Amino acid sequence: MAPDVRTITASEFPDWLRAKHTGFLHAPTGTEQEAERRLPHTDLARTQGAFDGGRCVATFRSFAQELTAVGGAVVPADAISNVTVSPTHRRRGLLSRMMATDLAAAKERGDVVATLIAAEYPIYGRYGFGPATWTTEWEIDVPRAGLDPRWSGPSAQDGGRIDLVSGADVRKLGPALHDRLRARQHGVIDRDARWWEVNTGEVPSGPEAWKEPFYAVYSNAAGETDGLIVYRADDNWGDAKQPLNRATVLGQIAVTPAAERALWHFVCSIDWITTVRTGYRAPDDLLPLLLPDPRAARTVTHADWLWVRVLDVVRALEARTYAVPGALTLDVHDTTGLTTGRYRLDASPSGASCTPTSAEADLALDVRELGTLYLGDESPVRLADLGRIEERTPGAVALAEGMFRAARRAWCPDVF
Repeated sequence: MAPDVRTITASEFPDWLRAKHTGFLHAPTGTEQEAERRLPHTDLARTQGAFDGGRCVATFRSFAQELTAVGGAVVPADAISNVTVSPTHRRRGLLSRMMATDLAAAKERGDVVATLIAAEYPIYGRYGFGPATWTTEWEIDVPRAGLDPRWSGPSAQDGGRIDLVSGADVRKLGPALHDRLRARQHGVIDRDARWWEVNTGEVPSGPEAWKEPFYAVYSNAAGETDGLIVYRADDNWGDAKQPLNRATVLGQIAVTPAAERALWHFVCSIDWITTVRTGYRAPDDLLPLLLPDPRAARTVTHADWLWVRVLDVVRALEARTYAVPGALTLDVHDTTGLTTGRYRLDASPSGASCTPTSAEADLALDVRELGTLYLGDESPVRLADLGRIEERTPGAVALAEGMFRAARRAWCPDVF
C-alpha cells in the first residue's frame, strides 16, 4: 500500500520533526521542548507528511513570504522548506505528491511565486523552479588586504560612526533597517519578529547552546542607522603566541555605499583578526574592490541560492520593472498546467502590462526558465545558447536581454 500523504495534526508534529531530522542527517530524535517551541509557529494546514504504517517518512512545509521584485515591488510568495524523504522511501513519488498539493493551494491562495533554497540542484527543475539568485562567499587575508592598520572607524570626511550594540538593540533597529534593504534590493525576502528573536538568541533555535556574537552598527552624520554587521571570532594563537584569529560574518546589512565600506573596513581592522570569512553575499558585492588589494579576498563559495517558481505569469511580470522598453509575446510551457499559455508583455522602466493572448509567440520557454529570468540575474542570450529558450521572432532574444536584465545582481541574504 502506498504511503498516506496529508497534512499533519498537532499530535503528529513530534514524529514529523523526527522524520525531518532523519532526512537532513541530524540526530533522528526530537525533544518535547523543541516540538513545543516550534509548533505555535508552524501552520499545520501547510505542513504535510507521508505516513507508512503510522510512521512519518517524508516531510514538507510552506509558509507566507514576501519577495522583492526588480524595481522594489513586493510579491506574495509561497516559501517551501523542510522538504525530506527518508532513505527507506525514496523514488516513490512522495515529494511529487506533496509539491503538487502545495503549489495548487498556493495558486488558489493567490501567491505570485513559490520560492525555496535547494539542498540539491537536480531536484526542483522538474517542478518548475529555476535558480534566480546566486551567492558568493569570500575569505579575506587581512594582512594582505592593504588596509591602514591605524584605521579605527569611518573617515573624517564621512562624518559617520560605528558602535558596538547588544542583541536587544538589534531587535529594535534591525527590522526597519532590513525593510530599507528589501525596498532597494531585488531578491530579498521579509523577516518577521520571530526571525530577529531567533537570530539574536532571544528564542532558542536548536539543541546547541547560543553563543552571543558581536553586533556593530554604522550611523551616518545625521545619526541614522544605515548598516549592521554581525560576527563571531575564534581564539587561535599560533607559534610564538602570534594571533591567527578569524572573524566569521553571520550577516551584514548596508543601505548606502558609505555604510558598506565602513563596516567591511571595520571588521578587517579588529586587533588580532588575520582572516575574515564574509558569509554569503551577492556575487557582485562591492567588498573585494573596497580593499586596496582585491586579491586578498579569495572566493571560497559560489553557488545557486534562491529558486523561484512562477505561479501567476501576469501578476509576476507586471510587478517588476524593465531596463528598456519593449514588447514580447511569451509562450510558457508548464507540465502542471498552472501557467501554460501565451502572454503579451508590454514593458518599460516605469512598469509593465501583461495579458493572455493567442498571438504568435516571439519566445518559447519552460516556466522554470521564466523563474530563472524573473529577478534579472540570468541572461536570456545564455539560456538561448543552451537551448532552453526558443527564439521564434528574430531579435527577440536580444530584446529580452535588454528588458529583463537588472543593473545589479539579485541577492537573497537568508536561508529558510
